[in-house]
Amino acid sequence: MRKPPVALLHYSVPPVIGGVEEVLRQHAELFHRHHHQVIVVAGEGGEFSKKYEIVFHPLLSSRSRAVLRAHRLSTEEGEHSRIYELSRKIHRFLRRVLSETEVLIAHNVVSMPFNLPLTLAVIKLAEEGKVKVVSWGHDSPYFYPDYPSYLEREPWNVLKKAHPSIFYVAVTEVRAQQFRKLYGTEVVPITNGVDPIGFFEFSPITVRIFKELQLSRADLIAIIPFRMVRRKNIELAIKVLAELKKRGIRGKFLLTGKYDPHSPDSRKYHRELLLLARKLGVQREFVILTDLRLAGGRMVVPDRRMLKELYQISDLVFLPSRQEGFGLPLLEAGLLKLPIVCSDIKPFREIGREDAMFFSLNDPPEEIAENLVRFLEEHPTSRMFRRVMREYVIDNIYFDRILPLLKKIAP
Repeated sequence: MRKPPVALLHYSVPPVIGGVEEVLRQHAELFHRHHHQVIVVAGEGGEFSKKYEIVFHPLLSSRSRAVLRAHRLSTEEGEHSRIYELSRKIHRFLRRVLSETEVLIAHNVVSMPFNLPLTLAVIKLAEEGKVKVVSWGHDSPYFYPDYPSYLEREPWNVLKKAHPSIFYVAVTEVRAQQFRKLYGTEVVPITNGVDPIGFFEFSPITVRIFKELQLSRADLIAIIPFRMVRRKNIELAIKVLAELKKRGIRGKFLLTGKYDPHSPDSRKYHRELLLLARKLGVQREFVILTDLRLAGGRMVVPDRRMLKELYQISDLVFLPSRQEGFGLPLLEAGLLKLPIVCSDIKPFREIGREDAMFFSLNDPPEEIAENLVRFLEEHPTSRMFRRVMREYVIDNIYFDRILPLLKKIAP
């Protein structure tokens, strides 16, 4: 699929600190990751990445002395010529640096009054039609009752008008409603997001697992930090996973340990687990990490860092053992504030006390699955975690909302 070249524009970029600056940095990484040609254009900041071009011009800054002087002449003396003169200079610069760009995403510069010459230059670019302009709106002064009166006068009131050549995006549905009321035109809500890969600073191998298993699309991820021995009762986990699937829940159960190649029974148990998963239709959902072959043929070799990272993106630890001497995974889950669902055996009960969900080894898998779902639904941290993963992971937002917009405006 063709990916249009994209430019991102704001007054400043990191290391300048600000919420919009962080969203722009995230978007730049996102578009680059998904194979768009990317250019970042700003008035101030630093070259925060070597992966794509970052271009600066001082007249794009909200703190440019020339721009602030032009603003002062306009608002205090009614003299607007300097604003239009600077706008022409900015327009020439943008036309030159965006000559290979198809889509310009302008963060706040069309809706906020911090650099009117830049606003006017972007509007002119949109009217010329050589680049498709998206106004990515985070805010507007017109949403507040105490905005300055000069914003109702020319040329400032351009900030409250819809421009037919511009596509409008807002960062929440609430903001979209406010912009619709202000502009009287269509405004698409596309929320900001989080990048768990960057946030957790995953190792390259965990990044590949995360992407290739599409873990951000799962409804539930359980980690089973066990070796393949029969007393671990892993077949129960497979049966519970199958019951979850029957309920329409897209689960992933990640078994971290491997079978003992020197033990005939361990090898046999490994085969039995694979056969059971296939029989119950969850061979894709039940993942034995040591069996996992990534694209290109690389086999996964779990280590401590990877396991810790997989804990961080899991909804729960699932421990269905029949027998244990202790229960170290409960302590590890506790350190990471991760919910625990485990069999009601004495070592687990001694450690977990009232802070885990216990099930009897005699409970049917469908009952365990039902109680597991209820347990997570009643756990506020778990609910929030899963909602963030489902609705706010930036790559999901890209495929679900941003890419369709780009297809519409730059087919």
